[in-house]
Amino acid sequence: MSKDTLKGHKIAILATDGFEQSELLKPKQLLEEAGAQTVVIAPGGKDEIKAWNHGEWGKKVKVDLALDSARAADYDALVLPGGVINPDKLRLEEKAIDFIRDFGRSGRPLAAICHGPWTLIDAGLVEGKQITSWPSLRTDLKNAGAQWEDSEVVEDGNLITSRKPDDIPVFVNALIHALEQRAQQAA
Repeated sequence: MSKDTLKGHKIAILATDGFEQSELLKPKQLLEEAGAQTVVIAPGGKDEIKAWNHGEWGKKVKVDLALDSARAADYDALVLPGGVINPDKLRLEEKAIDFIRDFGRSGRPLAAICHGPWTLIDAGLVEGKQITSWPSLRTDLKNAGAQWEDSEVVEDGNLITSRKPDDIPVFVNALIHALEQRAQQAA
């Protein structure tokens, strides 16, 4: 993949304390290697958020922008990392759900991995959609009207979902492809 593949693209990564370390850091790295600018957005005015990594606290990640100052319209795509703690906290943040909902309705790519699709339920974005996630979310997603499947990546409209850290390369490739398609359609 060329360093310029995503040149000029600005991608939001919405997370808070307890995000799965690999599900934020690896997509961020791969997207930046493809030329995108990533912006880590978090609620609460924090300077850093702390990862969850294999059952214990992991690395701290710099927050680039407070959620209060973020506008969905300023980004070409949104990434929602998983981990159990992160999306469970975000579901309780009205501004986070509004940001996700605004993004979902915009038609721009919205990519959620592992437990990240929990927030899609609260944003009202899963009804009638094909979705994958960490297996424990299957019933929640079905109850919200989604059609759940066990695949490493599922794309339905602008939604891109994956199950777990092992799926990150395919997950990020699907997001890059979606951004490339949008750029071609706009040209």
